[in-house]
Amino acid sequence: MITIKQIEAIFWVARLGSFDSAADHLNTTQSAISKRIQDLETRYGQPLFDRSRRSAQLTPMGEELVALASSLLNQRDAMLQRLESPENLQRKLRLGVTELTALTWLPDLVSGIRSAYPLVEIIPEVDLSPVLYERLASNSIDLIIVPDIFQDNRFSAEILDSVENAWMCTPALAGEQTSMTLEELASRTLIIQGALSGMGLAYGQWFKMKGIDIVKSITCNNLLAQIGLAVSGLATACLPLHCLGHVLDRKQLQRLDVTPALPQISYKAMHRSTEDDRFMADILGITRNACDFTKFIIH
Repeated sequence: MITIKQIEAIFWVARLGSFDSAADHLNTTQSAISKRIQDLETRYGQPLFDRSRRSAQLTPMGEELVALASSLLNQRDAMLQRLESPENLQRKLRLGVTELTALTWLPDLVSGIRSAYPLVEIIPEVDLSPVLYERLASNSIDLIIVPDIFQDNRFSAEILDSVENAWMCTPALAGEQTSMTLEELASRTLIIQGALSGMGLAYGQWFKMKGIDIVKSITCNNLLAQIGLAVSGLATACLPLHCLGHVLDRKQLQRLDVTPALPQISYKAMHRSTEDDRFMADILGITRNACDFTKFIIH
């Protein structure tokens, strides 16, 4: 008789690419995973993985069995989720966001998830988008909200919203010239995000495409620190426009009219397509409803 544990073993080895990763995901040992695969191979009388390869490569028989395993696991989880109401679902949600989301609509997202799934434990991680992307790739995080700079067919992705950024500095630093070309702006000291940041990567490529060399810059990947540097009058910063209206209203900063304007940055939700599709679909719905980059939580 084939067991659910054996089906899970071959499915997750195929999905994650190694016996060790499957063992970590299923909270068991590598030897236990190997034993389950060996039992399946004994039952079918042929190998399910090509052991001449360094990574776990399926044989034709293995591919056929994984396709069946995927269908069976989806049916099992659909049945369990119908039997268990969201109010009773106990699991973890590993959620990764960048600083901008944390400072705008993360409280609404957490509130929405807790309202729908009160027993789900949210494990948050706030980091730069390339770090979050690598965490998703290593299956150590479930859902990330990041700028739309990563294209990977292994993951499902959904655009949530776009963020308009603008150049800002103190009125004193702006002086009389508040309208300028991008070339003129580049002669100023600019606060920019580095190549480890998603927005830094996107705008770095944009500057290069425009043929602009920044003469002097202060690299800072922390949004609050960027605002502090700009309000201190140390340099001109690229900052999210609509969530900083209160700073502009108080005339702590002034927007510069730069031509061409910065392109908007789209943000998206990325996650693995797993057997938990029904749960993730609910979480994505809550995410769509909560998403609002115009609300800064600090005034």
